[in-house]
Amino acid sequence: MDARIKWVEGRTFVGTSGSGHSIVLGSATEPGGPTPGPSPMELLLIGTGGCSSIDVVMILQRGREPVEDCECRVTAERAPEDPKVFTKIHLHFIVSGRSLSAAKVERAVQLSAEKYCSASIMMAKAAVVTHDFEVVDTSV
Repeated sequence: MDARIKWVEGRTFVGTSGSGHSIVLGSATEPGGPTPGPSPMELLLIGTGGCSSIDVVMILQRGREPVEDCECRVTAERAPEDPKVFTKIHLHFIVSGRSLSAAKVERAVQLSAEKYCSASIMMAKAAVVTHDFEVVDTSV
């Protein structure tokens, strides 16, 4: 796996993955100012939530659960001092489908957290990572 990050101008960069996908990232030039894209720390959270979401959906699909939607809301706290690492990360899953089994959703979230999601497992080496979920029944 590899990536390339190219400086564009100011605090704007373009990151390109080894598979050829690109994303603009950077930081504001002044506090509270506009940003050209997500910051590198935001990308870590997006990657963590994305990795775990993929796991949850795949596990439910393999179990033939009628999953229709999965949203992962990630919140985090950072240390006040540089390097301002994440100290807490919470992943909240909202999983929707017709008569989904809450027990199976819970198991999918647990398997992702403990076994499959390399991103959240890696982040847990530096921060307290927690997970919870809610099930939305679309059959009503």
